[in-house]
Amino acid sequence: MNFMGKATSTPLLFQSKLVFFSLLYLFTSLFLAIYTSLSQTKCLFRSSPFDPIQAPLFSYPATYGEHKYAIPTHRTTCSSPVFFSDYWVVLKEIQNLCKNSSWSSSGLRYMQGKAETFAGNLSTQERIPYFVHYNDSTEFPCGFLKKFPISNSDRTDMENCKGVVVVSAIFNDHDKIRQPRGLGSKTLDNIGAWRVVKVLSKGLYENPAMNGVIPKYLVHRLFPNSKFSIWIDAKLQLMVDPLLLIHSLVVSENADMAISKHPYYIHTMEEAMATARWQKWWDVDGLKRQMETYCENGLLPWSPSKLPYPSDVPDSALILRRHGLRSNLFSCLLFNELEAFNPRDQLAFAYVRDLMSPRLKLNMFEVEVFEQVVVEYRHNIKRGGGASGRKEVGLKGPKSKKTKRVGPDLYVNGSCCSKCQKYLLEMWGESES
Repeated sequence: MNFMGKATSTPLLFQSKLVFFSLLYLFTSLFLAIYTSLSQTKCLFRSSPFDPIQAPLFSYPATYGEHKYAIPTHRTTCSSPVFFSDYWVVLKEIQNLCKNSSWSSSGLRYMQGKAETFAGNLSTQERIPYFVHYNDSTEFPCGFLKKFPISNSDRTDMENCKGVVVVSAIFNDHDKIRQPRGLGSKTLDNIGAWRVVKVLSKGLYENPAMNGVIPKYLVHRLFPNSKFSIWIDAKLQLMVDPLLLIHSLVVSENADMAISKHPYYIHTMEEAMATARWQKWWDVDGLKRQMETYCENGLLPWSPSKLPYPSDVPDSALILRRHGLRSNLFSCLLFNELEAFNPRDQLAFAYVRDLMSPRLKLNMFEVEVFEQVVVEYRHNIKRGGGASGRKEVGLKGPKSKKTKRVGPDLYVNGSCCSKCQKYLLEMWGESES
C-alpha cells in the first residue's frame, strides 16, 4: 500500500544550526586541547582563590648548573588531596597570629657556653634527662656552643623576622636555588622570596649534610622571633603558597609540626636497613650502635598503640612548624641525636618523638599531599669530587668511601643476641621464645 503525501525536507534554519553546533564543538575542542597543552597544571578550568604570581622571581646565570628533570609521580595535578582555604582569609588569619603579642615562641632556656662541637657531643646518658621538660629554669642543649659563622647584618635581619620564614640550605653546590611557584599576590610583601645568607663551613662540621641540618632543625634558634617556619630541601620546588600550607597543615590541624609520611616504610628499622643496604651512610657499624642504643632505651616498632601517630618514618624533605615549646624541644633533642650518630634524621625521628614529654602534636600527612605541594628533583650540580668523588666526609673528618660492614646481624640473620631482638620480633610479627 502506498501512502501519498507531501515530501518533507529539513528546513534551512535547522541545517544552519547543525553547522553552527558542529563548528562550535570543533573550535571548543581545539581551544581546550591548546589550553591543556600550554597550561602548567594540565587541568581544565582549575581556578584559584587568589591571583598567583606566575612570572619568575629571578633568573639563573647560564653557568649556574644543570637543571635536571623532576622525579615523576603518579599523582594527577587536577585533583587536590588537601583543602586550602581562601587566600585572603588565610592571609589575614596568619597576619593576626603573627601579631599576637601574647604569643610565646618557646618556654625553653638554652644552654650557653663553648664546646669543641656545635652541640657539645653529649653522651647517651647526658642526653636522655633532657627528654622530659618539667622545669622552665632548666637549660637545654640545643646547638650554638660554637659560633654560627654568618655576618652580623644577616644575623640581625634573621632575628627581626617575626612572622613566617621559609628556609633551605645548599652546601657543596649539590643543588640550586629553585623558583617558588603559586605565591599569592601579597605573600612577597609579607615573607619575601629567597634571601641568600652565606655560611662559612669552616669551624662547623666536616660533613656538609650535618651542616645542613643546623638550619633544618635549629631554625627556631636562627630565627628566634618567627612564629612559623617551613623547611624545604634544596631538591624541592615549592608549588603552593607558604601561607596556605601553614594554615592547612599546621593551623587548621592544631599541630606543632607537619611532615609527610614515608612512601614505603613505617618502622624505623626498615629505614635503618635501607640506609645500610643502599649505602646512604658510610658507617654501618655506627648504624648498628645507633639502633641498639635506641632499642635499649625504649624504641619500639610502630603499632596501632602509637596512634594518632600513623608511622615512625617521615619524609623529612618538607617540615612545617609552629614555633613553641613542644616543636622547639623536639627539634633540639633530634639535633643532639644527629650530632651523636649521623645526619640521617629519619632514624632518630620516632625515638625522640615517642620518648619526649610533653608529647608533640604531629600532623603526618599522606604522600599524595607532599606530591601535590612540591616538585622533587634529583641533586643536580656536581663539580670535581663533589657527590661523585671518591671520598665521604664524616662528622669528625674525612673517611674512605669504602663502606664499613658489620656482621650478618644488621639485622637479617643471627640477631638472637641483639639488643633489638624484641623490636625485630615484634616488627616481623613473631613471638619471643
